[in-house]
Amino acid sequence: MTSWQVVRLMAGTFILLSLALGVQGSPLFVSIWWLAFTAFVGANLLQSALTRWCLMESILRKFGVKPGC
Repeated sequence: MTSWQVVRLMAGTFILLSLALGVQGSPLFVSIWWLAFTAFVGANLLQSALTRWCLMESILRKFGVKPGC
């Protein structure tokens, strides 16, 4: 997998997990404050789309994950 694929995989996983932990109807509900994490991930996706720079992708590249187009 390339770095951008890993970033999107992690973002999707974090969003689904935080929704499962933050929505009151979910059997995994812990606290409504988990929805703040959902907003944080969404804001980072928006920022990376506008600036064309993503911190997580930079970190992954330093760990040897190959860059992708």
